[in-house]
Amino acid sequence: MYRILLVEDDPVIAGAMKQHIDSWGLEAHCVEDFHEVLAAFRAVDPHLVLMDLALPFFNGYHWCGEIRKISSVPIVFVSSAADNMNMVMAMNMGADDFIAKPFDMNVLMAKIQALLRRSYDYVAQSPSYEHRGAVFHPEDASLVYQGEKIPLTKNDCRILQTLLEHQGTVVSRDTLMMRLWETDSFIDENTLTVNIARLRRKLDAAGLPEFIVTKKGMGYMIG
Repeated sequence: MYRILLVEDDPVIAGAMKQHIDSWGLEAHCVEDFHEVLAAFRAVDPHLVLMDLALPFFNGYHWCGEIRKISSVPIVFVSSAADNMNMVMAMNMGADDFIAKPFDMNVLMAKIQALLRRSYDYVAQSPSYEHRGAVFHPEDASLVYQGEKIPLTKNDCRILQTLLEHQGTVVSRDTLMMRLWETDSFIDENTLTVNIARLRRKLDAAGLPEFIVTKKGMGYMIG
């Protein structure tokens, strides 16, 4: 299994990246001690590193340089400081790519897969999720149930994938809104409610009532 090291100090962003990467059959590891990024690198021995620029103690340039002293592993910078100077500096430090925040998770995965293909004999796996006989395919934004393909909007897809990634647990409204923001759409509390209601109507019409359950004051979960 291909291992990805996430050097990201925002736990919410790191968690969302890890869940998405893991859903594609890869193995993501998050750095926890930002004094010891190089020790984490040695322990994980990753096939690729995703590196934030602004980090506690030492910035991403420092750790990129330290990693380059011992490894030629692909390194991708992921940062909101995506001006030309930082991009050029990242490449001069030995980075292989630069992704600007905020980013779409699918774009991130495309970059990761392209680097893994170039560097190793990697063949991408398409994730799919099954629940109550329904199979969700994120790659074509569809849900198949009893032989019928239920088309989904981009927001439907984000909501459903996030809930299915957390089967058995409650997903907060904040987490769902964060995933929807990846589509570059502004989503507030009311818009999320409208999106959930619209998706429920599709699921009900397809014969999947109570597929999304509301947990009052907490969020939503797959039912």
